[in-house]
Amino acid sequence: MRITLYAVLTAICLAFPVSAQEGPIQSTIQAQIDAFQADDFAKAFSYASPNIKGLFGTAENFGAMVKNGYPMVYRPTEVEMQDLREIAGNLWQRVRVVDQEGRAHLLDYMMVETPEGWQINAVQLLPAPDVGV
Repeated sequence: MRITLYAVLTAICLAFPVSAQEGPIQSTIQAQIDAFQADDFAKAFSYASPNIKGLFGTAENFGAMVKNGYPMVYRPTEVEMQDLREIAGNLWQRVRVVDQEGRAHLLDYMMVETPEGWQINAVQLLPAPDVGV
């Protein structure tokens, strides 16, 4: 029954325009970034999807991966939520962050809705846009 209810709720949510889901999705991403800035890896890990939790196992492993692989997310000086898109049935939130050296980075966050709310299922660092023409 619980799985059926979850499937129905997911279908209903996906039937709404993408923009209707933008606030909760952006809040989840911002909350995770805030947790990283506070060095609260357990809280940051709580915003990760079951797939990500299974991949890293512990909040400490997850935190180490972010510190080493995504330092711009670990300690951004600026965060700007951009467009939320649906691609092949998945919701992707574009986020622009500025790192400690003042460099801008674009990331795409793949979001999934779970019984606990929206969670982050993947993050892709996008290639830097061409500078100059």
